[in-house]
Amino acid sequence: MPQVAADSDALRRYVAQEKGLALSALKAVRVLRRSIDARQRNIFVNLKVRVYVNEEPQDDEYERVDYPNVEGRPQVIVVGAGPGGLFAALRLIELGLRPIVLERGKDVHERKRDLATIARTQTVDGESNYCFGEGGAGAYSDGKLFTRSKKRGDVEKILRVFCQHGASTAILADAHPHIGTDRLPAVIEAMRNTIIRCGGEVHFQTKMTGFMIDHSPLTIDHSVVGVKAQQTVNGQRSIVNEKEFLGPVILATGHSARDVYRYLAAEGIEIEAKGIAVGVRLEHPSALIDQIQYHRKEGRGQWLPAAEYSFVTQVEGRGVYSFCMCPGGFVIPAATGPEQIVVNGMSPASRASQWSNSGMVVEIRPEDLENNYLPQQGGHTPSALKVMRFQEELEQLCWQQGNRKQTAPAQRMADFVNGRLSSDLPRSSYAPGLVASPLHFWLPKPIANRLQQGFRTFGRQAHGFLTNEAVLIGVETRTSSPIRILRNNDNLQHIRLKGLFPCGEGAGYAGGIVSAAIDGERCAQMCALYLENHCCSTM
Repeated sequence: MPQVAADSDALRRYVAQEKGLALSALKAVRVLRRSIDARQRNIFVNLKVRVYVNEEPQDDEYERVDYPNVEGRPQVIVVGAGPGGLFAALRLIELGLRPIVLERGKDVHERKRDLATIARTQTVDGESNYCFGEGGAGAYSDGKLFTRSKKRGDVEKILRVFCQHGASTAILADAHPHIGTDRLPAVIEAMRNTIIRCGGEVHFQTKMTGFMIDHSPLTIDHSVVGVKAQQTVNGQRSIVNEKEFLGPVILATGHSARDVYRYLAAEGIEIEAKGIAVGVRLEHPSALIDQIQYHRKEGRGQWLPAAEYSFVTQVEGRGVYSFCMCPGGFVIPAATGPEQIVVNGMSPASRASQWSNSGMVVEIRPEDLENNYLPQQGGHTPSALKVMRFQEELEQLCWQQGNRKQTAPAQRMADFVNGRLSSDLPRSSYAPGLVASPLHFWLPKPIANRLQQGFRTFGRQAHGFLTNEAVLIGVETRTSSPIRILRNNDNLQHIRLKGLFPCGEGAGYAGGIVSAAIDGERCAQMCALYLENHCCSTM
């Protein structure tokens, strides 16, 4: 019964009754795993619990990680302070190495001011936005910690590290763990403080501009021995110091660092185009999603959380699916520069807003773009950058449809499916505002047609889902990196440049907070082995 699962005292009484125990003998009930089964009209909350009978529970619910002092130890440059970079830095400390973290954006507190400015002034700071800054894109896009990458690394350890830095221990039990956009920044700040306390460094408003490469003729392979960076002085953009940071490099810049991709292409550093998914943000009233998913008119009621959903189908050989579903959340402007509109979603810890949203996207493969989904805007585009170029063109087209501001083009869901312009739009959580627009007309036909067919399928699977109460908001393009930076599978180094460890979502090897964190830890481990072998070979 949901009301029992939601109340610790009620759960304790229930367990005592079920097991025939005296309530006084039952000292505590600790939830180890929690999931909701809403497939039928009768909803169950499935719990795996540990019961303490005539004994007090242990103080610690989880094993904590020991972070030693690494002052004076060999240093490693970590470019990017998203989940990949932060967890790489923390793992380096575990291994006795000194991380030097470079972040082009601002810290989580300063970032908030720039995010608020987007809705107020309709302008985007190209270095401080929903993608760039401490915590990366994940800091203000929900904090969902669900992953299917369980074979790549220790997911449970990643969750424990989050708890050690202030996240609720509920994430250790929940089937779909979630921290919340409102709570995650404090956790990220605590991670930064751990790095600094242990002797590492974190430099904000410090943008990598290039690698320092050893071209010694005595070595067969070239090695990255550091990075060059531009560092803003005292927050004054007009005053920039050129700096060099020495050490092997873990490159964890996130999926939107397009200047980094262009630098790699220009320098002949091996990269390749990678498939992505592109579409829209779909926003429903959360009460409607609750009614559909919980199969009852009263929706979630008093004891259940805001309902989630997941849809997937195939249309004409490409996947159409929901992505990054945010129950009780908000749609946010996630552009990283001028003349572009990009949307994403987030939820606070309570998931209590009156809207629920999800990305609804269509799979795009590099070979699809040979058929010109969008006309090129002129100029030569290297083959490795063609998917990124497609992203840029679609985001600019969306900006033009949105009156050349951050007001996003939008269309009611049923109108989109039926090819009709929406005469008006429902209220939305998207703060910069919406403008009615025929998305069915100007979206590339392979995307629009597949979304229309996908929505019809989802509407048959969930009665009431396909409705004009829902609104499509354009466009969702930053689902993953459009580039893969080529690396060796055995040591995670770049295929040609020793000492360079492409990492996380921005390098094309992760898709979400936890998988990026796992990849960060793996890159740190391989970097430690590299330094150990490098030191031995140079003695």
